[in-house]
Amino acid sequence: MSLLPLPVTSADRESCEATYVLRRVGEKWSVLILVILGEGPMGFNELDRTVEGLSRRILTRTLRGLESDGLISRTPAADRMEYALTDSGQSLLPLIVALGEWAIEHARHRR
Repeated sequence: MSLLPLPVTSADRESCEATYVLRRVGEKWSVLILVILGEGPMGFNELDRTVEGLSRRILTRTLRGLESDGLISRTPAADRMEYALTDSGQSLLPLIVALGEWAIEHARHRR
């Protein structure tokens, strides 16, 4: 049994939900932000200080994308906006961790 309709057309690729998710988590900073927020909610400035080499502009764009995808939420808290994983983000986290563990386990094969 094939998991894909063959041949795979560009329309199939573009409409595939898995492709959409992989694009999101394949972005340079998305996975890192999701893993960090897996530790608990954080404000923008905390996230900014936590990730070296990530500009505030790219952090803003990444957070907006993750929020529009329903993976994180943004809520007012005291004197700041707080970012946290949504239920969807929480359910994606173990898959991201599993992929990271797989990458570490198989890293020796890339060298």
